[in-house]
Amino acid sequence: QVQLVESGGGLVQEGGSLRLSCVASGINFSFHRMGWFRQAPGKQRELVASIISRGMPNYADSVKGRFTISRDNAKNTVYLQMNSLKPEDTAVYYCNAFNTIIKINYWGQGTQVTVSS
Repeated sequence: QVQLVESGGGLVQEGGSLRLSCVASGINFSFHRMGWFRQAPGKQRELVASIISRGMPNYADSVKGRFTISRDNAKNTVYLQMNSLKPEDTAVYYCNAFNTIIKINYWGQGTQVTVSS
């Protein structure tokens, strides 16, 4: 059974930082592109950042220079370091695992990030 378990969300003031973590189980972690998506109320889910086992990370323009995605294949964990947070970063953040071979997506349950002004 595939499980993606996120942690690290919460309430932070504008300009603050948070670090999200996502631990994956039930998958061959290194075969998966790992990513973070977010969904704000009334908006579509959007890609924040993604990373494959070997390669440069990919970021949405809105978070470039502020967010950093990283992964630890030995721990089956992907991280999202979020700095200089803005109120518009407020959303539910979802961990995503995409199997690049059989083209299947897996999702975590989401973690709320709220940035107050």
